[in-house]
Amino acid sequence: MYDLAIIGGGIIGLSTAMAASKRFPKAKIVVLEKESTWAYHQTGNNSGVIHSGIYYKPGSFKAKFCRDGSRSMVEFCQAHDIPYEVCGKVIVATANDQLARLENLYNRGLENQLKVTKLTREQVKEIEPHVSCVAGLKVFTTGIADYKQVCQKYADIVQSTGGELRLNTKVEKIRQMGDNQVLETNQGAFETRFVVNCAGLHSDRIAKLAHVDPQAQIVPFRGEYYELTPEKRYLVNTLIYPVPNPDFPFLGVHFTKMIDGSVHAGPNAVLSFKREGYKKTDFNLRDFTEVMTYPGFWKLAAKNADEGIQEIIRSFSKAAFLHSLQKLIPEVQSQDIVPTHAGVRAQALKSDGVLVDDFLIVQGKNSVHVCNAPSPAATSSLEIGKAIAQAIPVQHLQVKTTV
Repeated sequence: MYDLAIIGGGIIGLSTAMAASKRFPKAKIVVLEKESTWAYHQTGNNSGVIHSGIYYKPGSFKAKFCRDGSRSMVEFCQAHDIPYEVCGKVIVATANDQLARLENLYNRGLENQLKVTKLTREQVKEIEPHVSCVAGLKVFTTGIADYKQVCQKYADIVQSTGGELRLNTKVEKIRQMGDNQVLETNQGAFETRFVVNCAGLHSDRIAKLAHVDPQAQIVPFRGEYYELTPEKRYLVNTLIYPVPNPDFPFLGVHFTKMIDGSVHAGPNAVLSFKREGYKKTDFNLRDFTEVMTYPGFWKLAAKNADEGIQEIIRSFSKAAFLHSLQKLIPEVQSQDIVPTHAGVRAQALKSDGVLVDDFLIVQGKNSVHVCNAPSPAATSSLEIGKAIAQAIPVQHLQVKTTV
């Protein structure tokens, strides 16, 4: 019998386990992960950015958790000797018609209590000499880290405090047994008083297994990247982002300096035909059918048809992808970029075609379900984990808390 079972061994699941073990030091906690390693999917394939929170609606979970999380993530990396760098980033307007959006973004940064400053074209070039723009912003608290190492440290801490970690353990069914729940897996059954669902790309399905309405469906979007060849890494010093299009739900292609010194360029955002589809050829009939028969997807596609078509073109045309990158750094040429690994974003979509813009955490009977936690979830993971741990009612665990 377990007091708490957490489904999903990504950065949110492990952070929740760590926070719960601190709040409930006597609790018997288990983390169930279907893959053979931690951080296998979204956590292990993201860009490694410690986000500032400048894009998010003031007062939202994303804005608060990201602002606080960027600080706590840096402190965590410092405390555990995990490589990180607070290098800052520039957001640039490449044309005059983007200046109003840049101003709006600056004001949002101030509303979110961030250290952000306006830059002239000349000031941008002092930071990023190879960028072409008319103006920009400097966001000081943006950084980079190795989230795989962060995740492994979370797992080590959970284990050191008595938590049980189970890899290669896939939850296939959830049934109620009195006040408890039984998680039936490919490695046997686990009875628990409380469940936290952090299953990422499969979070909506796990919620439904627990007879909880996730209020949205996960639609997977693949983000494809190129990286600069080593001899061209000098073109980028920090992180370089375009002004986002407010009518399109993704940030647009950008340049990201990675903690290992490489520079990634991208991503685009295309529908994946498999929830864990990292290659263009990946296909799963169930995943594909769910998206194609979901009214919300077609409503989203209709609203974003022009941008969506451009994303697909960039997926199949290196020249089109390069053209987008050259808007930021004109010097980049085709021979300077090579394909690198892709990531898949678990994006929750409502039936009316509206993307869930904030973290979505749904309460169930003796359970909490994290049904939308895309970027900046890694940045915010310590704060999200603490919030979920605080949301677990004491009476369900029947153990003494520390706070």
